[in-house]
Amino acid sequence: MKCLIAAAGQGTRLREKGELKPLIPIRGVPLIERVIMNAHAAGVEEFLVVTGYRAEELQARLGEFSRRTGIHVTRIHNRAWTRANGVSVLTARQYLDEPFLLTMCDHLVDPEILRRMIEARQEADTVMLGVDFNIDNPLNDPDDVTRVKSEGARLLHIGKVIRDFNGFDTGVFRCTPVMFAALEESQARGDDSISGAMNVLAEWGKARVFDIGDRLWVDVDDPVAFGKAEALLDSKRL
Repeated sequence: MKCLIAAAGQGTRLREKGELKPLIPIRGVPLIERVIMNAHAAGVEEFLVVTGYRAEELQARLGEFSRRTGIHVTRIHNRAWTRANGVSVLTARQYLDEPFLLTMCDHLVDPEILRRMIEARQEADTVMLGVDFNIDNPLNDPDDVTRVKSEGARLLHIGKVIRDFNGFDTGVFRCTPVMFAALEESQARGDDSISGAMNVLAEWGKARVFDIGDRLWVDVDDPVAFGKAEALLDSKRL
């Protein structure tokens, strides 16, 4: 299975750690390399990374990483990188005509989560989101995390300001090509985000959730989260 990684944004909230977020070292290893290696450990053999901000620098480093490790990385440039993350996903459409994983360049995830999502059964023409139902976990920032409302396996709603929620979006998806149709529909409604597409899929009855159980993940998008990620790495919990 291929893995698509969105890495186009500026990452300004983590600027004190480095100028180019995917390349910020965390315990000596660039963030995006950790994301790729975690997915590789879960069984992913081929990666596609969508770049945007300072694309030439990031693409050069990804090329060096690919040569050093032997891991295949296709580099895709999103010229409209200032728009929301769904635009980056659509940029990769021509490369993906089968089920694939989708994740973000700043989400460190236990490889076992990815392995279970790869192995999980999936209904045709659906998109499955990894969801953390442990909403009291102190690793999660309730003021920043994207919230999910689900019922059984069905995702009903996703967004930052949902009051009636029962889980958190981990930023890891198992997609089928229906994701691209949903992204186009969401854009037509004025929402360029992946969350917008997931709400469209929910309307279509094609959005699903995958319970990550007690496995850990962290969205490394600010200095506080960066510190949490370092602690998890130090304790070998991630």
